[in-house]
Amino acid sequence: MKRFAKTATTATLGAALIVSAAWAESHSEKALEDAVKARHAQMQIVSYHMGILGATAKGEIAYDSAMVDAAAQNIAAMAGLSRATLWLEGSEQGFVEGSRAKTEIWSDAAGFGAKFEDMQNASMALVGAADAAAVGAGMGALGQSCKACHETYRGPKN
Repeated sequence: MKRFAKTATTATLGAALIVSAAWAESHSEKALEDAVKARHAQMQIVSYHMGILGATAKGEIAYDSAMVDAAAQNIAAMAGLSRATLWLEGSEQGFVEGSRAKTEIWSDAAGFGAKFEDMQNASMALVGAADAAAVGAGMGALGQSCKACHETYRGPKN
């Protein structure tokens, strides 16, 4: 009887461990999916503000120094978000639906971080731009910072 009780206890504990592991795994998948969604939102905010700066540079909207400064500062803020919560290892392309993140993001974390710093610096250089022409001149460096990161760390569309 004691042997049966030990076996039953062991089986119950084993089953509980399997159930706990399955729950943790599904929880991890949700965290990875949420991180990808948050990254997409981060990039949408950057894109929105790039649109304001680009439209200003092209003369499609009137130059407004406060608007230019706000857009540039918001891009810098997005670039300054901690990557620890947004770029979770395991959320690369092929592992999480919608992700285009390459594994180089984690194998070259310093280089990846430097790309965000480049975006911060390029966007902050636009703060105080005197006119639409100055915004246009600064957009080159900002656009290049985006392009350089995407070329290195973003995978192709599936």
